[in-house]
Amino acid sequence: MAKVRISQVRSTIKRPERQKRTIKALGLGKINKSVEVELTPQINGMINKVSHLVSVTEL
Repeated sequence: MAKVRISQVRSTIKRPERQKRTIKALGLGKINKSVEVELTPQINGMINKVSHLVSVTEL
């Protein structure tokens, strides 16, 4: 599997609870925090749901 770096670039303030939980599930929670994960279909779906809050770079 390919690895990707996911960085939170926007705040979750005034966002639906579902998006806040998705950000937490990705291991994020603060602006400019980054995590490196394997790109599975589940992670890809989570990224699509909060794509307006995160940036993704392929490693």
